[in-house]
Amino acid sequence: MQRGTILCGTITVPDLDAAIAAWRDVLGLELCETGSVDAALAQSWGAEACAGLGFAMLRPRSGDAFWIRLVEQPRHDGFVPTTTYGWAAYELTVQDVFGWAEKLAGPAFEIIGPPKTIANMEPAFIPMQVLGTGQEMIYLNEVVGQMPGFVLPRAASPVDRAFIVVLAARDRAASVRWYVDALGLDESATFTIPYTMINRAFALPADHQTTLTMVASGTMPVVEVDDYPASVAERPCHAGMLPPGNAMVTLAVPDLELCAVKWIVPPALREGALYEGRRAGTTRGAAGELVELVEAG
Repeated sequence: MQRGTILCGTITVPDLDAAIAAWRDVLGLELCETGSVDAALAQSWGAEACAGLGFAMLRPRSGDAFWIRLVEQPRHDGFVPTTTYGWAAYELTVQDVFGWAEKLAGPAFEIIGPPKTIANMEPAFIPMQVLGTGQEMIYLNEVVGQMPGFVLPRAASPVDRAFIVVLAARDRAASVRWYVDALGLDESATFTIPYTMINRAFALPADHQTTLTMVASGTMPVVEVDDYPASVAERPCHAGMLPPGNAMVTLAVPDLELCAVKWIVPPALREGALYEGRRAGTTRGAAGELVELVEAG
């Protein structure tokens, strides 16, 4: 498995059953595991209060090695998506993005941005943006071409694996360096675009420009690191729990011993659909984001 492969996006939700129904019955992912968060696993995330909370694991019908993990914890009323440091969005590759606009007309997902092309990135993919029941931001991207220097994943099921994950950075350059120096990933292309989601969240003019840098593993995109306006805030969080919304990203690495990171607790063997008996550990990136690493050489 390639270094930096996105294995999982963890999301906190106030109602686990409703979130499962949204991801399984609306987006079409397969439910593959449910249970309660193990105390040792919760401790490894620095989220001891999550021990015993319900969780569910879902994966694309393509069978690709990517999971969405839903963890049930109380909603935080102070959280507003796309306004705080940390994981801002998970981008999933899909088939027929224009068809999803009609399929998602209902209570499970709120369409924030309808499908449209992006200046400076066309004709590679067409994205749309939705909010889920846990206020998670999800971009649904249909790959229609390729970008110079990248191999973009085409969906083998209606909703498939992560295309890339989006980080709201405290310091874009510092975050890029962290992924390069700590995990051995590659600094790649930098773009400046009118970023609709950011402009809308901060009431900026529609033509306000945002600079972002792609972190990759060779030609495989991994993390999009975004500059954010000066009015960005720290993400509010319940004591001892995961951040609300897009909470944590899990990446594959060939050897945990070669990661230049500070572990929340030492890595350990983990069981379950995502881990399959492999070692895993969790750390924090330069923006304070939770990054779980699984040894999957």
